[in-house]
Parts: sequence; structure tokens; C-alpha cells
Amino acid sequence: MKNYPFSNARYALTVCRIEPENNIHVILEAFSREAAFSVVMIGNWNNSSYGKELKSHYQANAHIHLLDPVYELEELNAIRQGCFVYLHGHSCGGTNPSLVEAMYLGLPIIAFDVNFNRETTENQAFYFSNAENLRSLTHSLDEKQLRQSGEIMREIALRRYTWKRISERYAALF
Repeated sequence: MKNYPFSNARYALTVCRIEPENNIHVILEAFSREAAFSVVMIGNWNNSSYGKELKSHYQANAHIHLLDPVYELEELNAIRQGCFVYLHGHSCGGTNPSLVEAMYLGLPIIAFDVNFNRETTENQAFYFSNAENLRSLTHSLDEKQLRQSGEIMREIALRRYTWKRISERYAALF
């Protein structure tokens, strides 16, 4: 893995498209003030005015690391495995692959509080609905809570999100 400035300390991670419905602005606002740890956000910052404006506004903050897309899977997985907690800001859609991948890695999850994120994580993650709520969560969660959450996320992923189970469910539909 490249030598990233955040790699030797605790950090939260988000991997997503830089779009308003992924609540990037909420996450960045939360981490721009009195951050308990750093946040690393990997995404397509230069593909929209929304991304460009956020990058311009927040990139100088010492607790915020904005990375362009990482396509090398080994490098991406090293960044994922090194994170302290996974942040999932998606507010529309369904079962999101990046969320399930983080669950498989046994990462504790802090997700935007919408029904499909709660369904995916079986109401066992931590949830936020605004910047202040997220900031408060990052300051209140302890190591034991996060470790237990990561174990629960992995168990859910192994039980619910396997090719065998999914293909069996599709076969039952037909």
C-alpha cells in the first residue's frame, strides 16, 4: 500500500460516488469540527460541481483525506482493512455493495439512518441522520462497542450475502 498520511492513526473510511444522496457534505461537515479521528473518503471528486466544491472547501482540513478512486484492489483492501470504522452515507437505493463488502471485512458500520441500511445491517450498526449526530457518535463509541459491531456485521454478511443464498432465492422466485 502507498504510504498515506492517515495510515498510522485511527481513521473512518467511505468509498462511494461523490453525489448529494450519499451525504458526503454531512460526513465532511461532521469531521471538519473537533474530529475524534480522521476520515478518508475515496471517490470521483472531479466528476461534478458538487464534488469539486466539497473538495475545494474541505481538502485543507488535517482530519479529512480526500482520495480519487482507487482501482487497485489490493491497495483498496489495505485501506479498508486499516480503517477503524466504515461510514456509509447512502440515503437512496438498496443493498449497497460497498456496505456489504465492509460488513464482510468485519468492520464496524456507521450508516445513514434509512430503512434499507437498517435492513442490510439488521438494525445492528450505528446510525446517523445529520452532521451533529455523526460527530456525537464518533466521540461516544468505544473500542469494545466497535469490535462487537464488526463481529456482528461479519456474521450478518456471511449468513445473508453469499452467492449460494442469493442464487437459491432467485431460483425460488422462478
